[in-house]
Amino acid sequence: MHQIANALPDTLCYLDGEYTPLRDAKVSVLDRGFIFGDGVYEVVPVYDGRPFCFDEHMARLGRSLAELRIDNPLTLAQWREITTQLAGPGAKSAVAARQAVYYQVTRGVAMRDHAMPKGLVPTVFAMVNPMNPVPDAVRAEGVACVTAADFRWQKAHVKATSLLGAVLARQISVDAGAAETVMFRGEFLSEASSSNVWVVRDKRVSGPPKDELVLAGIRYGLLERLCADSGIPFDLHRVTRDEVFGADELLLSSATKEVLPVVTLDGQPIGNGRPGPIYQQLYTAYQDAKQRNR
Repeated sequence: MHQIANALPDTLCYLDGEYTPLRDAKVSVLDRGFIFGDGVYEVVPVYDGRPFCFDEHMARLGRSLAELRIDNPLTLAQWREITTQLAGPGAKSAVAARQAVYYQVTRGVAMRDHAMPKGLVPTVFAMVNPMNPVPDAVRAEGVACVTAADFRWQKAHVKATSLLGAVLARQISVDAGAAETVMFRGEFLSEASSSNVWVVRDKRVSGPPKDELVLAGIRYGLLERLCADSGIPFDLHRVTRDEVFGADELLLSSATKEVLPVVTLDGQPIGNGRPGPIYQQLYTAYQDAKQRNR
């Protein structure tokens, strides 16, 4: 156990009002996040000390907390202060030029009971991790993905800490040597295990509607803005399996992947099997947005 503790980084984290080395941070075994996965999380990318799309990420954190009937324990200014302390310019805990701040809020500590106890003080935790970019060689070639039935719960729009379904889905692609698992509910596209999925047909970008079956990633709004700025038509609708396999291009988006081209799905080529022009446009526009830090 001592060896495991020593292997943890000594960067600072935030836990319930205190900044402490990550290796020393402790929570109760009766925390409902540990017992039930009763909590939510958020991840904000930070480039050169500047958080990207911070307000949008905090708005989604607030929506997830509201769905779980947990009052947001901090103000926007307090969340921003934590972010600055952990990952801002000159922060002692900064780990790289590209990093991600992970935030987690659980309902708090109570004796085990499925019912939601009243009056609990939420547990608030935040830490910083390096965010490794997708290698240029991978971007140039595109990635392979596989498909699976979306066997997760019906509240996928909540960014909940209970991620066992996503873990199992991701392992399907790991076992297949693929980059992601693209999931369908029946004949309709939902998302990937840790990414949103976008179909390009006839130079139009389409994705599933924002509802309880999909986690509306921050890139939902960002890609819509980038498409508008680039003159690319954009819409949300129920995307069928046939549309996915018949796409000219297929894209993944997430905080860490940014925008990434999928060139094969279940071994079948997407389009001509190469990263396409819409991907190139959106990736370039994404880099410009990071420079402007919109």
